[in-house]
Amino acid sequence: MSDHVVPLEEMERDALTELVNIGVSRAAASLRKMAGQQVLLSVPSLEVVTRGGAATLIRERESGDLVAVRQDFEGVFSGRALLIFPESNSMALVRAVAGSALSDAEAAEMEDEALTETGNVVLNSCLATMANMLQRPLTMSLPQVVRGNGVGLFELMQVSTEEGGVVLFLYINFAINDRDIRGYIAMLMDLPSLQALRLLITEFIRRVIGDEV
Repeated sequence: MSDHVVPLEEMERDALTELVNIGVSRAAASLRKMAGQQVLLSVPSLEVVTRGGAATLIRERESGDLVAVRQDFEGVFSGRALLIFPESNSMALVRAVAGSALSDAEAAEMEDEALTETGNVVLNSCLATMANMLQRPLTMSLPQVVRGNGVGLFELMQVSTEEGGVVLFLYINFAINDRDIRGYIAMLMDLPSLQALRLLITEFIRRVIGDEV
């Protein structure tokens, strides 16, 4: 399998991107309440790549260390969701969410808590929106903060070599109170889970088209 795989048809990709867009919009509204500040989150086009391809995409954009919030999800399709930031952005995010008046020591002490809360809001919004609109329940683990490089983060999830694995990879921009904070959402799944997701997306597209006719 090459680094860049194309297991989704254009309509499937568009539908999945739209689902994630709706989830991220809801996440922005939740973060706005939490931070008490204007929050804008953008989600551009979706990449579907291997884990090696995802690590390459990160490495092309980020040369430094990374920090991520991860949550596992289980249901008709299962996997691991990651909200990833450059380590150099993490303090800006903490100050945006927890308050810019924090001292360096206070911000450092609150870093993991603020990252966990932010990741929980963003990932839960995306996954819950997908589950709701695809009409299938998902259960999610508690969020955890992990650190490392792109390769290390994407190797955290063990999948069978026979089944392989893919990553749904999105680049996002956070603008919280005019602070530009870039980040990434990655959903790691094995191929059977991706196939299950494709079937649900096909059902979703039929429902939407049926409603519009």
